[in-house]
Amino acid sequence: MRPALTDLRTIAGYALREAVRRKVLLVVVVLTVGFLALYAFGNVEVFKEVSRASQAPGAIKEEVLTGSTLLGLAMFVTLFLGTVLAVFVTLNAVRGDAERGLLQPLVVRPVGRSTLLLGRFLAATVVCVLYVQLVYWAAVAITGAAGGYWPDNPVVGGLSLAAAVTILVALALLGTTLLSSTANGIAIFMVFGAGLAAGLLGQIGSALNSHTLERISSIASWVLPFEALYQDGLQALTADVAGVTGVIVQLGPFGGAQDAGPLLYPFAVAYLLAAGLLADRVFRRADL
Repeated sequence: MRPALTDLRTIAGYALREAVRRKVLLVVVVLTVGFLALYAFGNVEVFKEVSRASQAPGAIKEEVLTGSTLLGLAMFVTLFLGTVLAVFVTLNAVRGDAERGLLQPLVVRPVGRSTLLLGRFLAATVVCVLYVQLVYWAAVAITGAAGGYWPDNPVVGGLSLAAAVTILVALALLGTTLLSSTANGIAIFMVFGAGLAAGLLGQIGSALNSHTLERISSIASWVLPFEALYQDGLQALTADVAGVTGVIVQLGPFGGAQDAGPLLYPFAVAYLLAAGLLADRVFRRADL
């Protein structure tokens, strides 16, 4: 057991250092800094306009509506950038390294295939979870400083993003055992887009009272639980908003969403384990 843990720490540490050294990380950092700078500027300008327009009392709390919508947009961008990072961090995890002849000496002796796969997963998850948390909490702080808006349950929103990006890392790692690097990247982005489209369909169905669209969205959210986790995080941001403001927020694409219920997180854990077991099974049978 102790040698296996040592091997796991070695592989995870190597994969973590490799992820940090990748040039794509610099690209992600540049994109993130650009997004946060633009987000901060947009918050300042939007809240200035809101403060001018909301001098007279009204039923709609414009600061809450604006803040929740902006923060919902930030969550969407954060998850998207986290998906980009997950794809590139796991880009050559299996197929790429196998094609370059780097895996054969490792998976025979001294490290097994399962240990290598788990180490890669842990390293990629650490990088991606830390990244989305940093961007998310920076966005929360920017919105709070610019407009005085603080979400109802920011911790739940952060945890939902962390869980969602962990699922995406697992799917990306599973894809590397089946597809080439380019094909896997395309597949993960298509899966990400399909999940978000399904969530948007659910919101449209709720607004139109279409049970068919809501049912399709619900099924898709459980098939791709990162979408359900993202929606749950959005819903937590505005859980306590009531009245006309709450209704308008729930209709917006970034201000509100649906609560998936208490079974979401246990299901996400089971889904993660199933994806890991499938990846391990495929990797064990792969001809390197």
